[in-house]
Amino acid sequence: MNWKKIIWIAIISAIVIIQLIPSGRPAVIEQNPNDLIINNSLPDSISNLLKSACYDCHSNETVYPWYAYIAPVSWLVSRDTKLGRGEINFSEWESYSKMDKAKLLGDIADEVEDGVMPMPIYILMHPEAKLSVKQREMLVDWTDEFADSLFE
Repeated sequence: MNWKKIIWIAIISAIVIIQLIPSGRPAVIEQNPNDLIINNSLPDSISNLLKSACYDCHSNETVYPWYAYIAPVSWLVSRDTKLGRGEINFSEWESYSKMDKAKLLGDIADEVEDGVMPMPIYILMHPEAKLSVKQREMLVDWTDEFADSLFE
């Protein structure tokens, strides 16, 4: 057996073996009684933007694409989802205090306005999540209005 064949067998074996390492993918929860969209009257345009650009990483309703089941990419998807839910989880929105909600809304505005969110790697794999300048402005305006309404 020549060395090229041995290298290919080793690579393929490694790829198969790493599939056995669990990714720790966060669970998908369909029933979320504390969800932002369920409990608040949001404009459809905002709900749609949040669902298409934010909810996969920032809610319990993650829709995992096919590549989220193949290591090592599955590990990255799991990590990003855990981190996203840790920063803000729209499925747990009603469990946050008003002050926390106001801070989170400010953070959303900053990150959306600065183009940090959605993350470029996410947009690469989910082009529908790419926000236009107008959509970014709309989200920022909504966060400001929604934060103000919390204290009325």
